[in-house]
Amino acid sequence: MRNSPGDHTPRSGKYLVRDRLLGIGEDYWIEDEHGAKVFLVDGKAMRLRDTFELKDTGGNVLIDIHQKMFALRDTMVISRDGEDLATIKRKRLSLLRNHYRVSLADGTELDVSGKILDREFAVEYDGELLADISRRWLRVRETYGVEVVREDADPALLIAVAVCVIHLADKERDED
Repeated sequence: MRNSPGDHTPRSGKYLVRDRLLGIGEDYWIEDEHGAKVFLVDGKAMRLRDTFELKDTGGNVLIDIHQKMFALRDTMVISRDGEDLATIKRKRLSLLRNHYRVSLADGTELDVSGKILDREFAVEYDGELLADISRRWLRVRETYGVEVVREDADPALLIAVAVCVIHLADKERDED
């Protein structure tokens, strides 16, 4: 979960994310709680699968998000520098529909649970809160917040996890 030594992306804090940012071909800035631009979401149009890039303010790609093709269940993959970093899918044997498992490349697993469609959920590792996703502290319509709780957590990864889980939950709802 740690950022690389030369990484100058922000650490813990609150980030504002537009609710419908996963429109194909849409670009959107994610801001910190003070309104400063922190990350750019670049929605890639004209692709066979949902593809998005999370970039820093200098235009450098930090995270690549894409839908895994030919999976039995809807699955999103998060990559960094061409290497798969995480795979996200709905938890198989969960009584709660809104429970997702994030499998990191190093074998670590994160749990995402809560009211995904209401944008009220948490990302946890081994029972410890990493990020709280909520609309509670916002007044801006069509926006939710990602509060990264731990100093050593990777905000870009946790924002990408939130974006993926919401995308999967919305897609599942639309199919029902």
